[in-house]
Amino acid sequence: MNTIAEHIAAFQKAPERVIEMAEAQLARATDREGEGPRVFISLNENAVRDAANESAQRYRNGTARPLEGVTISIKDLFDVKGEVTTAGSTVLRNRAPANADAPAVRRLRDAGAILVGRTNMTEFAFSGIGINPHYGTPRSVWDRRADGSGRIPGGSSSGGGVSVADGMCSAALGTDTGGSVRLPAVFNGLVGFKPSAYRVPILGGIPLSVAHDSIGPLAKSVDDCIRIDTVLSGQPLETTPIDLRGARFLKPKSVIWEQLDPEVEHATLAAIEKLKAAGATIIEAPLAPLDEAFNTRNPSISALALDWHSENVGVSGEGYDPRVWQRMLLGRDVTRANLSWSIAYRRFWIDQMNMILADYDAVLCPTSACIAPEIASIVNGDDEHYFAVNARILRNTGWVNSLDGCAISLPCHEVGAAAVGLQLVKPHASDARLLAIARSVERVLKQ
Repeated sequence: MNTIAEHIAAFQKAPERVIEMAEAQLARATDREGEGPRVFISLNENAVRDAANESAQRYRNGTARPLEGVTISIKDLFDVKGEVTTAGSTVLRNRAPANADAPAVRRLRDAGAILVGRTNMTEFAFSGIGINPHYGTPRSVWDRRADGSGRIPGGSSSGGGVSVADGMCSAALGTDTGGSVRLPAVFNGLVGFKPSAYRVPILGGIPLSVAHDSIGPLAKSVDDCIRIDTVLSGQPLETTPIDLRGARFLKPKSVIWEQLDPEVEHATLAAIEKLKAAGATIIEAPLAPLDEAFNTRNPSISALALDWHSENVGVSGEGYDPRVWQRMLLGRDVTRANLSWSIAYRRFWIDQMNMILADYDAVLCPTSACIAPEIASIVNGDDEHYFAVNARILRNTGWVNSLDGCAISLPCHEVGAAAVGLQLVKPHASDARLLAIARSVERVLKQ
């Protein structure tokens, strides 16, 4: 029993299974020998048990809601009523508890989901790696070793990815500003969906960049993501799988297919061969505006992040992860003229990209150019190494947020091998078509 659909079917047949599953997941989350202590910044076991009992009763009396009894972890970026939102930091620990749920959290709660703790993350969501010097770093599900070493979980929704991969909950709520849902998904063998940003309200939490932030799920399947997105967005989408015969996918002759780890290249090219065998047409063609964007400096994310911190925390950097603070300081010297130019350029660039992408069903590329690096190599390496790895990890995902598009990462590696993801991308507001395609691609990849 892995997917949300399977969970709900089991709960409908035997309501007590809600309580049994919640207890089993809590046991994993609180196991001191497991990743739980590094996955959760806070975990209210009694609240989980109370919610599980309520859900079981709703199944008994026929009032179950769409996500009744489904356990979902919450990234420490979202407000949850009565809890302190710290964004993986220590400088915000003395904030007042939130007086209301963030809209995304409220919608999950109202749909019957059981909220399972606040998950660890890159401090203030400002990295794709997932390292947190304050609360520890949960290890990716792949390549854990008896001596406690392992691989990075991906960021910034690091705890969310590991919480699902380790069976501490059924899905996770994350944010994605440059890949922060998709990267923890790929490094933990999950599906991660980044919707078009407008579809889920970003209010009720701590922003990184209001121009790039989006909210999406990490889960075990495309169908899981669709079920959660329906609740988060309030917009049921028509996502019937398509016939891949005749589908046209763009494999760009672009930097996003260059300098790949051997494992990534092997798995993604094998995935493309499966799509060809299913009748899809793969077109290799230049995507010049994309490569141009990689050579054009856009300072807006750092500037917008620093704006929030200047207003709400201060600008000393005291108590911050030094590497996070360094990235924020990149926005210190950004002028209003710089920001105005970047906004104008982005609008022009999106139009250029959308005109090209209109001819294709989706863009295909690896979600990450590399497999998950070892945690020790990042923690013990110098700043230059850290920022180089971070840039490489974010390279294939960040442009989608600049596009204001939608994207999904699907696992495409062989069982037991290093986790690799195939990313499907479409322009803004193409979410229904993307998810329909993803259903079909997922079926092919699993064959």
